[in-house]
Amino acid sequence: MDKLARVRGVLILTLCLNLLVSAAKLAAGYYFRSVSMVADGFHSFFDASSNVIGLIGIKVAEKPPDESHPYGHKKYETFAAMGIALLLFLTCFEVLERAYRDVFNGHPKTEVTAAGFGIMLFTMAVNIFVSYYEARKGRQYQSDFLIADAGHTKSDIFASASVIASLAAVKMGLPLADPIAAVVIAVLIARVGYGIIKSSSDILCDSARIRADEITALCMAVPGVRRCHHVRSRGREDAVCIDLRIHVDPDITASRAHEISHQVEDKIVNHVNGVFDVVVHIEPEE
Repeated sequence: MDKLARVRGVLILTLCLNLLVSAAKLAAGYYFRSVSMVADGFHSFFDASSNVIGLIGIKVAEKPPDESHPYGHKKYETFAAMGIALLLFLTCFEVLERAYRDVFNGHPKTEVTAAGFGIMLFTMAVNIFVSYYEARKGRQYQSDFLIADAGHTKSDIFASASVIASLAAVKMGLPLADPIAAVVIAVLIARVGYGIIKSSSDILCDSARIRADEITALCMAVPGVRRCHHVRSRGREDAVCIDLRIHVDPDITASRAHEISHQVEDKIVNHVNGVFDVVVHIEPEE
């Protein structure tokens, strides 16, 4: 619960910064008639929208396990990360539509001024800070959402760099550089969205989280375990569920077998980060 409260604090700070960046880019983009700046502004706006989705997802994720959700609600945070990906693809469509309209319907002359460059450099610096801050806190708190959102914000950095390059090209007499930069931004947005969907799908589809041989080695180090197999793991990085089978001497008492199983559980929990639940099936060694 304390971890989720800290993740919420990180999201509130980044939400405020993303709203500031988005407002600056959109205002400058419409004022200077730059489609790439407007596209970048929408990109930043969806950064802020993703923060709101994250806050809602974490509110649900912090609920303790109950009868209907015995494994807890932490995967709702992963669902929220998928929501970010959908917003990214919507942003991609919006950017491409604007670029197409400007190329084939006549691109209005973009005003290139020192103020425009200054705004882009300022917002780029803010995005660098937000991306670094979110990624560091995401690793520290083992938050899928913060790590995904940091990747989202990182794409803003490349997008802003593309806008700055396009403004320089327009200044040199290449007006189509502005919509071309918008297309580059759309590609960057789609790439980040694909990465988020892939990592989130691995969790939701119960892909293996820990190497089976690593768990087997830990189990075989426990006195009384003769064999370990059928090792499975799933879940989020900070809430991994593991189940496995161990073989023991068929002549030992049920009490001793139960004690060995507890030693296996403790061994795994103490040596593997993020383990939430371990189920050990005991079988007699034939």
